[in-house]
Amino acid sequence: MFDITEDLETLRPRLAHSDPGVRRIALIALADLEDAAALPPLIQALRRDDDASVRQEAARLLEGWEQPEVIAALCDALTDSDADARARAAQTLSEVKTAAAGEVILPWASHADAFVRAAALRALRELRLPAARGPALAALGHADAGVRREAVAVLGWLRLGEALPALAALITHDAHAEVRRAAAGAVGYAEQGQESLALPALLSALDDEAWFVREEAATTLGKLHLTDAGTRLAASLDDSHWQVRLRAARSLGRLRARQALPALLATLGHEISNLRKEAALALGEVGDPDALPGLRQALQDQDPEVRKAVRIALAQLTGSPA
Repeated sequence: MFDITEDLETLRPRLAHSDPGVRRIALIALADLEDAAALPPLIQALRRDDDASVRQEAARLLEGWEQPEVIAALCDALTDSDADARARAAQTLSEVKTAAAGEVILPWASHADAFVRAAALRALRELRLPAARGPALAALGHADAGVRREAVAVLGWLRLGEALPALAALITHDAHAEVRRAAAGAVGYAEQGQESLALPALLSALDDEAWFVREEAATTLGKLHLTDAGTRLAASLDDSHWQVRLRAARSLGRLRARQALPALLATLGHEISNLRKEAALALGEVGDPDALPGLRQALQDQDPEVRKAVRIALAQLTGSPA
């Protein structure tokens, strides 16, 4: 019969070995036992080992364990003197799945240190804890862009209508492009009936200096089915970055924006095949029969994926099988 105690006793001398490499290997063997009895030595290594690489390994090996004592040790490790150990603890915390673990992390979302605060908010974002609302709202004005970005993500996952004005303001006014992008994505979780509150900011973001902010705004406009955005999205089909053009085409299809017909037809001739494919699919969703001649001509496209998209679009417009 398998005896976890015997294995622990066998490993114990190696866990205390003077060579940190030996201690690290012993921790890996300990974790392989997959038994809660292995947790105390792992936690002790994370908290007390004098070698940063061992502490980092312990933080990695604790992934998947969500007992309060594990989460508390990982939160403490966010203040480790070694940057790699801190980063590994933050990564492990970001994998937590339970509300109980989130309750342990929650106080750290108001920590004075920017790295700790951002890591705690990152760990909380997908847990959708109502109690995270306060720390996240407070962090929107933090001096550190990483903290603001993670706070935005928390509020997006919480789908808080009350946060929409603040998120919209970040889309247009935050100094850091990554925060503007995060905010443009977060408003995409708006509850039905509140979408229009984000429209002016998202339209403004289509002119942002950072292409990835424009891309996110184009995506969110389609996701929220903001039909008033059709004309502006059609103009984005001429954006200098193909990623923005692609998202704009996709969103125009979702919006069934007939005013974009000329721009989408023109995109059927773009040199980038992915754009031609997205334009064809969007034309099928728009559903305007005036697109038929252009689509039929595109049946001769050299790219088989484009031709497939064209056939799908034609089937949508004509009711015939693709």
